[in-house]
Amino acid sequence: MKNAKPHRVWTVAEAKARLSEILQLAEEGPQRIGAKRSFVIVPADAWYAKTPPRKPLGQWLVDNRPRGIDLEIPSRHESGRQIPFSAQEDG
Repeated sequence: MKNAKPHRVWTVAEAKARLSEILQLAEEGPQRIGAKRSFVIVPADAWYAKTPPRKPLGQWLVDNRPRGIDLEIPSRHESGRQIPFSAQEDG
């Protein structure tokens, strides 16, 4: 993308009728659609270049696990263990 400013503001009706043109112009710079509630069209490679890559959820959980807290995790097979949200109700 050569220019960071939108070339023009397209109305929604124009954008519907001239989508292929807007996509071609987006290679030269962002294309803005709508006046009140506006949207910007940019090429995907330009968008992804500006957003950091996301970690897989499993890696994020490992990296952000609680540290310095001694958590006691009960056994699944321990008898007498209360099961929250079970289908059977007491009483």
